[in-house]
Order: sequence, then structure tokens, then C-alpha cells
Amino acid sequence: MVDIQQRVDLTAANTLRLPCHAERLAVPRTLGDLQTVLRLAVSQRWPITLLGGGSNVLLPPLLDGIVVRPALQQWWLESQGDEVLVYVGAGVNWHSLVMALAAQGLWGIENLALIPGHCGAAPVQNIGAYGVELKDVLQGVQVVDVASGNLYWLNTAECEFGYRDSVFKNALAGKVVITQLALRLSRRPAPKLHYGDLALRLPVLPSPLAVAEAVCEIRQAKLPDPEVLANAGSFFKNPLVSQAHTERLLQQYPAMPHFPQPGGWSKLAAGWLIDQCGLKGMREGAFGVHAHQALVLVHFGGGDRAGLMALADCIVQTVRAHFGVELESEPRMI
Repeated sequence: MVDIQQRVDLTAANTLRLPCHAERLAVPRTLGDLQTVLRLAVSQRWPITLLGGGSNVLLPPLLDGIVVRPALQQWWLESQGDEVLVYVGAGVNWHSLVMALAAQGLWGIENLALIPGHCGAAPVQNIGAYGVELKDVLQGVQVVDVASGNLYWLNTAECEFGYRDSVFKNALAGKVVITQLALRLSRRPAPKLHYGDLALRLPVLPSPLAVAEAVCEIRQAKLPDPEVLANAGSFFKNPLVSQAHTERLLQQYPAMPHFPQPGGWSKLAAGWLIDQCGLKGMREGAFGVHAHQALVLVHFGGGDRAGLMALADCIVQTVRAHFGVELESEPRMI
């Protein structure tokens, strides 16, 4: 039998440390246990909330029904010549996986080092950093259907990946639980060092471990450790705007970072926009904008989700007024 805990404090289970209690909590450690929990929840008509590492979610004060935190920890490799398929359970820590595979000389996810959270959450956001996205290496995602308990695989196309987006946030939201990923990595050197100053920190022919360690150094210099100062990493997505709007802004702000995208769009740097509005380092009650990275909202303690969203709304309105650009939150509102 799977242990189902009652009235559980989840404040420490989310990196923003937002106060939250779950009416019930289950932490299934095997696929069979997960299917058992889902069958029980469906039969009892309990609302189901999925929670991984809690690094990219905004929790409410109370979650009724049952919170399910899959703890499927197994992962293994299957070699196919120079290519390697990595099968990894949803409960594996993402950063630990990246460093372990990089240490084995495998290329593909080294740029995604130090992204917090569990592997099961990685496809939901299509996590990305330093010029690499999960979809670039993902072979497939195994899921269990909540209603039927059936297990099946989705290929990359079926995941409908976009910028910090996927089918798991849209058509399949609340309908499936991710149980396993299949990643296709390579033993052939394939460094991607074009983002920022990454190349300047590395030798001409770096190892994947050297790249991962350089990424960690950059991230640690810019981003606060959630164990020290509560945060959810980047709080806003980098906005996509029309090329015409970009050109109008460049006339006034020639140094504005902008990155051309397909279809006549440009991606702007949300952190730069917030910084230009003079909001970096500001504090409103229990929450504030990080002093070194305007993209990160931090929780000093004693606040709740309402207070956080009041600050976020203030930032959105200020950027809209200054630039005519709409910012969108990156963490998921549970």
C-alpha cells in the first residue's frame, strides 16, 4: 500500500517558500504505486495536483484533493554506437543527471546544468539555457493516463514543444503523469558555445563536463541559490514582439538586446526591460526583484502568493507602460 499523508505542509517543497498545505500527499516510488494512487484518486474523485521539485510553480495556501510527487529514481543507458539513449525516471534530480552524464563524456545536455527541479518537469516547460532546449535531445516521454492508468510514449512531435511550452501545459494538462524520459546523447564532441561569454571561459576543445561546470559558474554568479534566498529562477519569459515593434524600440534604445526569430518576430530580454524601468533591487513587503538579476523575484520570508503576484503585476504594468511589451510569468500557477 502507498502511504497517503494527511494535511501536509508544502512550504519547504517549493523553492519560493510560499506557504501551502496539501489535504493529502502521496510519494509513489514505483510505477505500480503511481498507478495505484491515480486509481484511488479517480475513484474518490479527488482533484490531483502533480508536484516535482517545486522549482517552477506558484502554490496556493491550500491544495485540496491529493498532491502526487512521483519519486521514480531509476535511470540507465543503452549504447547505439556513438549515440546513447538515456532512460530516466521522473523523480531524478535534473542537475545531478546532467553532471553524471557530462562526467561520462556524453554530449547534449551539458548547457542545461544547474537548472533546478526533477526530470519529470523538464518536458512541461521545455527547459532551456545557453542555446539548448530539452527538445533538441529528447527522444520521447513516457506517460500514464490519469483516467485509465494506461502507459504509453509520446514522441518529440507529439509533445508540441514551443518556447517554455508543451502539450503538457495545454491539451494534456491534468490528463497524464510523466513517468520517464528518453534522451538521445552522443559521444561525439558537439559543444554549443555561442551563447553569451560561454566560449571565452573554455578551451578550444572542451569536455562536456568542462562546459557544464562553466555554465554552473555563470549561473551561480547571476542567480541566487534558492536554499539561501527563496526564488523560482527566471520569473518572466523573454517576450516575443513583432520586428516592426522591435525597430521602433531600437530607435529609442539602440543598445537593447534583441534576437531575431522565425516568422518576423524578435525575442527581447525581459531582464533588460525590467532593469531599464529602474526596478532591479526594488522590494515590496516580503518580495523583491533580485539586486543582480532583474528576471528573478525573491521571497524574503513571511509572504504569500497574493503578495508575490501583486509585485509581478506591478512589474508587468511598468514594462507595458515603458515599452508597450507584455511580460508573461514563467512559473506555473497551481
